Amino acid sequence: MTGASDLRFFPSADGDLAYLDTGSGDPVVLIHSGYVDHRVWDAQIPALAAHHRVIAPDVRGHGFSANATGPFRWADDLAGLLRHLDAGPAVLVGLSMGGVIATDTVLEHPGLVRAVVTCGAATGDFRYTDPWHQEVQAESNRALAVGEVEAWLKAFLRVLPGPQRTTDDVDPDILRRLREMALHTLSKHTPDEKDLLVRVTGSWPRLAEIAVPVLAVNGALEPAELHDAARRLAGAVPDGRAVTVDGTGHYPNMERPEPFNRILLDFLRGL
Repeated sequence: MTGASDLRFFPSADGDLAYLDTGSGDPVVLIHSGYVDHRVWDAQIPALAAHHRVIAPDVRGHGFSANATGPFRWADDLAGLLRHLDAGPAVLVGLSMGGVIATDTVLEHPGLVRAVVTCGAATGDFRYTDPWHQEVQAESNRALAVGEVEAWLKAFLRVLPGPQRTTDDVDPDILRRLREMALHTLSKHTPDEKDLLVRVTGSWPRLAEIAVPVLAVNGALEPAELHDAARRLAGAVPDGRAVTVDGTGHYPNMERPEPFNRILLDFLRGL
């Protein structure tokens, strides 16, 4: 397990951004999902670091990284870190929000990216439209707006099993770890805090610009519209493909780390 004592800090123009840097070889960057931090990759970091340099940042406003005090873009933060570490071009592996950051970065800073792996994501243009996700999002937004932490956590943790299962169907240790990370990130913010993120939009028409290999990995229990979006992403680039991990939803790297790692390592070996 990784922790704060393993972290280094990049002095960005707007506060220190935390990251893990371990192993040696060609660089692979692991970008976590929303509200958590680099520890979501605990089952991947040692497996990858045996043959690669693994960089796992805490995204601004998450984990042990500084909050924003002015407008920022995820892709620019990551590009700044990669230039600081002289670590480009790197393979970007992103989970959910991290997958959006990966596609944003390859579009906005293509020279820094060697390949992209998305998981539980497509591009920043994708939005869930099914009633289940809209219900979860509405409850999450309501609870955040009034500072009801337990209600927000309940909504946040529903995403792990997804619409076809309940939290009773998943490993309680994964729920504990997600809860711990989310509480830590949430404690850094206030309900009335302004959202300073500047989002990259209009990404779907730009996908043909992506000249590097793209792998879209998703849990088989994710909704059909996400699988459709992942196939759209993979099909729009010159070198793309989509694969699924059976028996898991939004966090296949946590629920089924062995097949997930195998898919990832096979992809890296083929570059």
